[in-house]
Amino acid sequence: MAAGQRLARLEELERSATLDDALAFFDACPAVAVDDMLGAWRGGGLATDHPMDGMLEATGWHGKRFDSVDAVHPLIFGTRPKLFSVNPALLPMKAAVSLTPLLENRTVSALSARVLRLARTTKPAARLRPVEYRGVVTATMSYDALPINDHFRKVDDDTVIGAMDFRAIDRPFLFTLRRETA
Repeated sequence: MAAGQRLARLEELERSATLDDALAFFDACPAVAVDDMLGAWRGGGLATDHPMDGMLEATGWHGKRFDSVDAVHPLIFGTRPKLFSVNPALLPMKAAVSLTPLLENRTVSALSARVLRLARTTKPAARLRPVEYRGVVTATMSYDALPINDHFRKVDDDTVIGAMDFRAIDRPFLFTLRRETA
């Protein structure tokens, strides 16, 4: 499948996807080289009936920033020009997943977004390495302090699909990243 076809298929999945369909698409996408991930990326969820669906967006998640293979900011929140990086080690991830339905309440999501500012950091909190996942060696972001790996596959030069492998949840959370330009 050519890059243009992959991008069109991703846009279909962003409107409506099952986990099986999204994983089949993920598996059909080529690996991403670690260096190809460098830069700033705008993130978005891919709803597949996962417990985390909507959680990041409801709390103001912007995306990820890969300064180098050893300096990754996995959780960027806010809006330009007021983006900030959050230290994932300070977030109760397992509890947050179970509270995701509460984030549908605007007051709760606004409060959550403000509380995230208390966990802000300027230090990187993850690294990039090539790792085998679902039979393919591809760029993978490993959190420093949490049992989470985000595995990436290439949709086109400026778009990737990610699969978050979190030890506490038995199925991956799928998301997209689109490269930001200056």
